[in-house]
Formats: sequence, C-alpha cells, structure tokens
Amino acid sequence: MPADLAERIVAAPDAAALVRQSGSAPEALTRLEEAGLLAGAARLVAHALPAREAVWWACMCADHTARADLPEPDRAARVAAERWVRELTEVTRRVAMETAQAAGLLTPEAWAGVAAFWSGGSMAPAGQPEVRPAPHLCGTAVAGSVLLASVRGDAGRQPARLRRFLASAREIAAGQPGRLPHEDA
Repeated sequence: MPADLAERIVAAPDAAALVRQSGSAPEALTRLEEAGLLAGAARLVAHALPAREAVWWACMCADHTARADLPEPDRAARVAAERWVRELTEVTRRVAMETAQAAGLLTPEAWAGVAAFWSGGSMAPAGQPEVRPAPHLCGTAVAGSVLLASVRGDAGRQPARLRRFLASAREIAAGQPGRLPHEDA
C-alpha cells in the first residue's frame, strides 16, 4: 500500500522514498514525522484515509485555524463539506462543490468542499454522461486544504500545526472525532 501512496503524493523525493520503504501507511507516517517531513506526512494521510474521514479531517484542520471573522462563503463551504460527511448523498456532494466555488477556491474550507465533490460520483453536470474523478483527486484536495490551513495567518506556525493535525488524523483513523480546538490568535 505505501508504494501506491508514494505515487499519489507530491512530495520531496526523500519523503516518497520513505513511504516506499515502509510496510504500511502507519509506519510510513511515523517515518515521515521522525524525519521532520510533516508536509509529506500530511499528504500521505490525505490519501491514506478513506474519503469520508479525509474530508472530515480537512474540515477539522480548517476550523482549527479559521479566524473568528471568517467570511461567510468560506464558513458555508466548510459546513457543506461537513454535511456531506454526515449525509453521503449526491445532493450534499454537489452542494459542497457549489459552496466551494462560491467561496472562490482559495481557502482550506473551499478545498474541503472540493474534496467532498471529488470523493466519487460524477463530476459532469446532472443529467450528463458520468465522468468519475480520478482516484487521487479527493486526497489531493484534502492535502491542499490541510496544508493551506497549516500556513494560514502565520506560516511560522506550520510545524506545530501539522503535528496537531497529524494527531487529529490518527484519532480519526481510530474512529474518534479528531476535533481540534480553535487556535488561539
């Protein structure tokens, strides 16, 4: 499995090599963290978690670093992505994308919505022939969301944030909610 994941993540060659040398995704995650390759670890998790859990993780990370005055379109995108996690329907999946587009596709919240949309189903407009997303697209959008959240406001906080995010991902993988408290400004 890690070899498949190594092909899906866009990471430094040393991160991909560590993933390929690992026997499992958890082992690869540990190796990446120990090597200080936290962005690569986040990308790995984004692709290793099932889509539903990965989108939830993106939402938790986005919410953690969101400002108190988060613009309404961004809040709506995160809420729509969370709704899709709770109600895995075609309607909630499409609403997640619509709200992501309305938010401008520039924020962690918007990319969580894109991840929900790219989780499956058709990307074509309703009533058109089905066009399924490539298998890596959901994880790619989740990784984008998480990495954007990790540098929001103060990029110098990224390492500590990514460590918190990865702890949240482990909780989610274990069936727990993985909620993160709002970060102190």
